[in-house]
Amino acid sequence: MDKLLPGLLYSLVSILALFFITKLLGNRQMSQLTLFDYIAGISIGSIAAEIATHPDEEAWLGLVAMAVYGGVTLLTNLMNERSLKIRRFILGEPLVLYSQGNLYYQNLKKVRLDLSEFLTECRGGGYFDLSQLQMVVMEVNGKLSFLPQETARPLTPADMGQSPQPKSPLLPVIMDGQIITQALDELGYDKEWLRKGWEEQGFMGEEEILLGLANRDGSLSLYEKTATAPGSGTFS
Repeated sequence: MDKLLPGLLYSLVSILALFFITKLLGNRQMSQLTLFDYIAGISIGSIAAEIATHPDEEAWLGLVAMAVYGGVTLLTNLMNERSLKIRRFILGEPLVLYSQGNLYYQNLKKVRLDLSEFLTECRGGGYFDLSQLQMVVMEVNGKLSFLPQETARPLTPADMGQSPQPKSPLLPVIMDGQIITQALDELGYDKEWLRKGWEEQGFMGEEEILLGLANRDGSLSLYEKTATAPGSGTFS
C-alpha cells in the first residue's frame, strides 16, 4: 500500500509526458514512421511503463530519459527536413525492385525481401500478374508503391474526355444524435435547414439519427440510429 500512491502519481506523470512528447513530435500513422522513430517510440513507451511499475526515489531519471529520447527524435526529424544528405543517410533512399519486366535481385537483398514476400505484397496491392506493372518501388518507410501499366490502370474521366466538376466534401452535421453546429456554420446552413432535411427523410428529431453528412451542394445523408444489423451468417 505504501507504493500505491507513488505508483498512481508516476503513472499519471508518465502518461502526461508521453502525451506531450507525442504532440511535440507530430501525428504520424504507423506506415509513416521511420525505423528511428519506431525504435525511439518503443524505448519511450518502455521507460514510461518502468516508471509506473517501479516508482522509487530515482524514477525521475526515467522522465529525463524520455525527454532525451523525444528531443533526439525531434532533432533528427528537423535535420531530415533541412538537409537532403542527412535525410538520405538516416532514412535511406527508395529502391526500385521491379521495372519493365526486370526483377532487381540485389535491391531485393538490400531490403531483405524474399520473392514470396514480394509476390504477397503485389497481390495485396491488387496485382496478381507482374506484367500488369511498370514499376515497383520500396519506399523508405518499408511500403511498396506500384506503378501499373497504362493498359492495367483504372479508367479515369480524363481518358474519356470528361471534366467533372469538383464536389465539396461531406461534413458530419449530426453525430450520435448531437447536432454539430460548427459544421453547419462552416457549410452556411442553420438548424432550421437541418430540421427540414430530417423531416423530409422521415425522422422526428436528431436523437433518432446516428450520423448525418452534408455538403455545400445541399446534399444531406442521414443514417438511422436504430437500424437493424444483418445476421452473423450473412457473409458466411
